[in-house]
Amino acid sequence: MREFFRGVGMLLQGFAYWRRRPGLMLLGLVPALIVGLLLLGGFVALGAFLPGLTEALTPFADGWPSLWATALRFTIGTALVGAALVLVAISFTALTLLLGEPFYERIWRSVEAEQGDDRFEAPYGFWRSVGDALSLIGRGILIAILALALGFIPVVGGVLSAIVGVALTGWVVADELSSRGLTARGLSAAERKRLRRGHAARVLGFGVATQLCFLVPLGAVAAMPSAVAGSTLLARSLLEPDADERKG
Repeated sequence: MREFFRGVGMLLQGFAYWRRRPGLMLLGLVPALIVGLLLLGGFVALGAFLPGLTEALTPFADGWPSLWATALRFTIGTALVGAALVLVAISFTALTLLLGEPFYERIWRSVEAEQGDDRFEAPYGFWRSVGDALSLIGRGILIAILALALGFIPVVGGVLSAIVGVALTGWVVADELSSRGLTARGLSAAERKRLRRGHAARVLGFGVATQLCFLVPLGAVAAMPSAVAGSTLLARSLLEPDADERKG
């Protein structure tokens, strides 16, 4: 649990950059606000159409006793909302990073410079951002399908779907956010994967904390610049054991 909370702490350290670099962090709100408002509109629309949608998906329950039909449709509605939240969080991260790449690059490079390391072997680049965004959305769709399926399990489905959805979404969000600092150092996808798996609890702690912030209304907009700053610290921390081995 110590490593998990260390990851949580890195997100909190990211929030501290509002005090150190307020102007830069404010710039990071712009793309987050644009994407956040678009996705919020879609989520509100889902809420408005949800009763009709659940009825359309369960025409066979029309002849059931009212209690059982309502329970079934409530379960399906809850599962749909959970899957939608996963897609919203993933899509928000992917689209915001893509739209705001110039802003977020300035944030993570500022963090790196403050930590004494502002020269890198490989630029991240726009087309890499596009590829990563598409990959992230693809993984988000798979997680949403899994969360939706788990939501249909009687009694425990809703809770299980929420826990698995938050954990898996948090992992892929942390994966995507920390990729900037690691890729800039010339690490391959396999090397980045190895580092994250070697510090899974820390990565998960950062990702889950970020995801929980994203679930708060407009929390994603406010937290995005801090998540970028915190993920830079996370990426640096993943390299610390390797650095110690080289010194030894």
